[in-house]
Amino acid sequence: MSSTLKYLDLRNKNFREKDPAAQAIITQALKILDSFGIPFREMAQRRMERVALAFLAVADLRPGSEWASAKDFTSGRSLGTRDIIDFLNSHFKEDISRGSYDDIRRKDLLLLVAAGVVVQSLPESARNTPTRGYSLDASFASLVRSYGSDGWDTLVSAHLLKVGSLAERFAAARPVTRMKVTIPGGLTLELSPGDHNVLQRAIVEEFLPRFGHGAELLYLGDAADKFLSVNRERLASLGFFEISHGELPDVVAYSAEKNWIFLIEAVHSFGPFDLIRKIKLETNLKNCTAGLVFVTAFQDKAKFRQFLPDLAWEQEIWIADEPDHMVHFNGDKFIGPHPSSVGPSGEASKPHN
Repeated sequence: MSSTLKYLDLRNKNFREKDPAAQAIITQALKILDSFGIPFREMAQRRMERVALAFLAVADLRPGSEWASAKDFTSGRSLGTRDIIDFLNSHFKEDISRGSYDDIRRKDLLLLVAAGVVVQSLPESARNTPTRGYSLDASFASLVRSYGSDGWDTLVSAHLLKVGSLAERFAAARPVTRMKVTIPGGLTLELSPGDHNVLQRAIVEEFLPRFGHGAELLYLGDAADKFLSVNRERLASLGFFEISHGELPDVVAYSAEKNWIFLIEAVHSFGPFDLIRKIKLETNLKNCTAGLVFVTAFQDKAKFRQFLPDLAWEQEIWIADEPDHMVHFNGDKFIGPHPSSVGPSGEASKPHN
């Protein structure tokens, strides 16, 4: 089974403008497809949403639909690419041109078909035939209809043991050159390749030595290993929440000199500290004995500008391309913890001068 992915909290403009029922079923669709082994990791948010929407259209699932009602080829459900466009425009308030049917085939359905989740009802027809039908595979449809039931994860795992997941096939298809990252103290870890992990390496090797006040690394995750580096005992001694918690940031480091705990997000395509996420972490860390320093890291200014509307106040912004500078999203002059909107989190969380 795939690890919990942060993209499940989508922030792109199209998603934000949808009603809650549409947002809910799209999010659930992403969870299901992630469990089926669809490799979303390096995909842009809008593209992930479009893949989920294509999946929902093929299965005849609309905002408010029950998963038990999902249809497959045996139910007589088979849609051409233009039918999928019409379905999404009608039920999910999309505005996709009917002339974009080839994008549906080449982009939105590509991974679903490769994984066997969606099958072609006219497999021998020309590839660019807009009337070519697509249906939910019957075996995957059975899993979809049981989503949310007891033992669902076990059923999915058993099925993937038989057919394999697309993510596993991709991993087996190419050798992976891992990135080395040197953590405080001189130890070396290996991260899987990808833009997100390039930024995480910069946080550890560039940000912490400059701004961490001698911080020690307490947690660093990886796309392939969520718990690549964890100091559980040290985190527990600081009153940190259970390390398996879903709200865990990308990097956690602690400065004994300042009694600050750095909560750092590496943002490539999703996941900055917005107001809701910041409040959730403050709530979960209300018993933490160190001051909380929230940091959102970007690779460059262009990526920073993309996420600027979503950023919460009272955090620090670091841009890897200009590592000697910080953007302070607060009313104070220098980096440091801020009074929590939930309550104090240790003596060091008091306002600083």
